[in-house]
Amino acid sequence: MGDGTELGRVRGLGSAHQGAEGWWHHKISAGSNLVLVLWFLLSIALLPAYDYPTISAWLAQPWAAVPMILLVVSVFYHFHHGLTVVIEDYQHDHTRFVLLLLLKYFTIATATLAIFSILKVAFTAGAAL
Repeated sequence: MGDGTELGRVRGLGSAHQGAEGWWHHKISAGSNLVLVLWFLLSIALLPAYDYPTISAWLAQPWAAVPMILLVVSVFYHFHHGLTVVIEDYQHDHTRFVLLLLLKYFTIATATLAIFSILKVAFTAGAAL
């Protein structure tokens, strides 16, 4: 893209001066959410029972724990990005900064708690039996 003309300077940037990057990240995370949620539902449906020992034994396997962590990361990234756009679009006073900060802390705290819970079940499943 040229930067010698007005059109060349603004092409692909949009009104937020970030271009289509945010839109593209949102679509990629939505696609990964779709794939990972389908994997999760299919995996849960194929389990022989739904009691704690069965679920913890399933989650102790790397092919279950790693996609679960990826699912948590993808869902919370998508959640954070979507609510950031909503706050930026509809909150125009000084509380905007506070809401964005609270959203970031809430997202990091809950995603970390979810990942810690998955790892705890995955690493202690054999010890509980």
